[in-house]
Amino acid sequence: MTHNVERAATWMYRGVWGILTRWFRVPEAPPSLPTLPGEVLQSFRPADGFLGYLKLKFWVVFSLNAALIIVIWVAVTAARPWIGAWLTPLLIVLLLVPLVLGYLAIHLRFDSTWYVLSQRSLRIRSGIWTISEATITFENIQNVTVESGPVERFFNIGNVIVDTAGGGSGGGQHGSKGPPNLHRGALAGVSNANEIRHVILSRLSHSKVSGLGDEFPLPPTGWRGEHLAVLREIRDALR
Repeated sequence: MTHNVERAATWMYRGVWGILTRWFRVPEAPPSLPTLPGEVLQSFRPADGFLGYLKLKFWVVFSLNAALIIVIWVAVTAARPWIGAWLTPLLIVLLLVPLVLGYLAIHLRFDSTWYVLSQRSLRIRSGIWTISEATITFENIQNVTVESGPVERFFNIGNVIVDTAGGGSGGGQHGSKGPPNLHRGALAGVSNANEIRHVILSRLSHSKVSGLGDEFPLPPTGWRGEHLAVLREIRDALR
């Protein structure tokens, strides 16, 4: 029975995914990056464990909300049975609609997330309704860390956090939250987080050692890494 329900849910999701890719032009292929002749891009998605992790988080939140709704319905029914009977269809809607939408949202997030690595930069694509792409040049990277909580470790996944020049904690005074950190990227839910971190650090070290001397004349005094990154993007666009 459970297997049949899973197959039906998968069939329904694939139908919705097909509609979204046609109507809303959701890209199925991974994003691209400028490359040198002969260079091969590394494109990958989050690990399968990330899907299980997202589902577990959803079921925890859904179960708490569903329990609260049912308790309220039972209390109303005990006090006024006719009101409880009248609210029963609403109860079913409040339970089924979030369940269906949550399942679709989890799979859409998973299927629309891509990570791409080149020799000089990485690109992250994510989002459901609004799909965004962020490109991080290795020359601008200040720190690369791996974060993995107990539940994430249970699913054998981790998050590679990349902080770039100008990034900060984003927190205000007295622990208040400030604006979102626009100088941070996250490769969430990957199974080989430490390996990816090592690859990024290796390419970061190579980029800083090689510099722009092989590609551009030495920049004037006062130019910073951000200026050099813009020059690279202009060069890649011309290519």
